[in-house]
Amino acid sequence: MIGFWMRSAIFGLTLQLVVGAAGVWAGPPTEIVRQVIERALDALKEPGSSPQARRQKVKRIVDPYFNYQEMAKRSLGPNWGKLSPGQRQEFVALFSQLLEASYSDKIEKYAQNVRIDYTGEIPSGDTVEVRTVVVKANDRIPLNYRLMDEGGTYKVYDVIIEGVSLVSNYRSQFSRIIHESSYTELVKRLRTKVSELTRTG
Repeated sequence: MIGFWMRSAIFGLTLQLVVGAAGVWAGPPTEIVRQVIERALDALKEPGSSPQARRQKVKRIVDPYFNYQEMAKRSLGPNWGKLSPGQRQEFVALFSQLLEASYSDKIEKYAQNVRIDYTGEIPSGDTVEVRTVVVKANDRIPLNYRLMDEGGTYKVYDVIIEGVSLVSNYRSQFSRIIHESSYTELVKRLRTKVSELTRTG
């Protein structure tokens, strides 16, 4: 499970890094991603505030632009349809807690000396993929955001890190646990993981 948790951490970090414009044409989805990153960076630079206060401010900035329910639904795949409304609500809340716990203690560390190049966006129906490259020292990491058009407002529902879909990665892990044990066991493991990350964060 190490790779799984590491990718979830990378997912959280990459939306909150220093911005460097690539000089390419950008539509509304790209501008949304760009503006969220810039606002998050400003929050991280805020003088006189504690790390916890900065993290909470970044969370308030980022959360409205992520469709956690869609991410959780896609991550569970066919198993989502087997859940009651109450279970779905519980899982979405747990899923968002997992993402936050996975990256909150690493945001400031990875936000130093980083540039994000925006390399274009590819529309497909009511979705669009915003393509970026995270540039740090001698490293270049392709990072793409998939957004859905929700009545004129675009929200992220998946992140592609070096060609690997975060949602697909979660889905394979979640499906294996449910198949080998049960949905109840999956929830138990996720709660344990969130608790561990929160204690060490």
